[in-house]
Amino acid sequence: MSNWPPPPLQEAYCAYSIILMALFWCTEALPLAVTALFPIVLYPMMGIMDASEVCIEYLKDSNILFIGGLLMAIAVENWNLHKRIALRVLLIIGVRPALLLLGFMLVTAFLSMWISNTATTAMMVPIAHAVLDQLHRTPTGKDVEEGSDNPTFELQEPSPQKEETKFGEKDNGQVHPVPAASLEPTAQQREELRFSQGMSLCVCYSASIGGIATLTGTTPNLVLQGQVNSLFPQNGNVVNFASWFGFAFPAMAILLLLSWLWLQILFLGFNFRKNFGIGGQAQERARAAFRVIQTEHKLLGPMTFAEKAVSVLFVTLVVLWFTREPGFFVGWGNLAFPDKDGKSMASDGTVAIFIGIILFLVPSKIPGLTPDPENPGRLKAPPALLNWKTVNEKMPWNIVFLLGGGFALAKGSEKSGLSEWLGDKLTPLQNVPSPAIAFIICLLIATFTECTSNVATTTLFLPILASMAQAICLHPLYVMLPCTLAASLAFMLPVATPPNAIVFSFGGLKVSDMARTGFLLNIIGVLVITLAINSWSYPIFNLHTFPSWADTNNTANCLATTPRP
Repeated sequence: MSNWPPPPLQEAYCAYSIILMALFWCTEALPLAVTALFPIVLYPMMGIMDASEVCIEYLKDSNILFIGGLLMAIAVENWNLHKRIALRVLLIIGVRPALLLLGFMLVTAFLSMWISNTATTAMMVPIAHAVLDQLHRTPTGKDVEEGSDNPTFELQEPSPQKEETKFGEKDNGQVHPVPAASLEPTAQQREELRFSQGMSLCVCYSASIGGIATLTGTTPNLVLQGQVNSLFPQNGNVVNFASWFGFAFPAMAILLLLSWLWLQILFLGFNFRKNFGIGGQAQERARAAFRVIQTEHKLLGPMTFAEKAVSVLFVTLVVLWFTREPGFFVGWGNLAFPDKDGKSMASDGTVAIFIGIILFLVPSKIPGLTPDPENPGRLKAPPALLNWKTVNEKMPWNIVFLLGGGFALAKGSEKSGLSEWLGDKLTPLQNVPSPAIAFIICLLIATFTECTSNVATTTLFLPILASMAQAICLHPLYVMLPCTLAASLAFMLPVATPPNAIVFSFGGLKVSDMARTGFLLNIIGVLVITLAINSWSYPIFNLHTFPSWADTNNTANCLATTPRP
């Protein structure tokens, strides 16, 4: 019985499991997280892996990093710090049309680097529409003096899970256009509608773009880190917060700038004098819109003790992430907690959970002798910055299981021999130039992610691409990095990603508007990723050589051959 099933059947059984899960993920016949639990049942029954081995994959270090990063994101949202940051940046940049687009894109991209892109979009869209409401009306003296009170600002986003449900119910393909004064809109009304469409799209696109810059910004990045650590245990933590940021942040900045130029040309036209608001009436409207932002910023009042405490902890977390084991100098992890090889025993997940625990300890107000109104004679301690009820409501636990399912799939592919079999079948690709391979992969993933979850897309493709790279003696990260970045290029359809659905359900957009705008953005994104993987990624990840940690029995000859350029 110990020889059951025969070795050749294990590959087929594992392939069956992957195909079955891929079908369920693509059709969403079951919730994505439920489908991710299939390996726990299928792998032991098929003799691929022991149940205890499979279950370990569901709470790896990347999952812990995800949970710890979200604890900080939830604290930032809970104390409205993200809204203060957004309004402050908009006050600095100004509200002239072209600069307003840029301001919203910069703010949204920055926030989505650290908190959920869904929550970021849900907060920024109401602000954008409130500002546009002022920009598109003829201001009165009172408006200019005080800024009109706009109820849109009162919209506060619930937790990411609830937001998806709320907007999902409205996202039924019906468009609620901006009401016009007549059946035939005037040229000014058409111009205002186009600017509103451009503003809405700039928010959802920059939320997706901003997430690629940090390891915790979007889930596919963590999928990559987990897959690399699972498939190549001896990789020496090659994908960490610092190395990823050095690679992905320049790509994000270039893509964001090009997206701003494309949206400006498409929705504002080539009249740059007008786009930058040079003109009497435009300046008068801009002042009215500026007053709205200014008023809302004043309503937030001075920074509370809780906001200051969260800000300090947030900066501390980022600094600790960057300096733990950066690679180009000795980090605090190497000095304080080294293993026998001098590597840091503490991971990015360790840092995230450490700061997360502190959030549950630090009070939200300066502790004082405040009497408890419910218990006279007793003193009441101020609540902590975070409490478990808030975390439980806002933490997307389904993503934790989805990540774990992806890691289990990758491990099963390796254990069953399916990865090796796939690698052998893909050896003819050795004759194709490496840049062409990366470009084709980007196009394939960018197309695929429009219809399926970006997490499911990376989960399915990364193990296959790793096997292909080993078979053709190519650095695995050379194909895995473009796949991960391209999974975030979901710009064409409302169903492609939650930020798109939120913006689409807000009104004023048609599917054709999003598809037309997103198509060229996808092409721009693919070109930027191709540039990144063939330029500055080489020194960061040493892509010019085939790494020893990727060497297995079937690739031993790779180290003896000349590495592919």
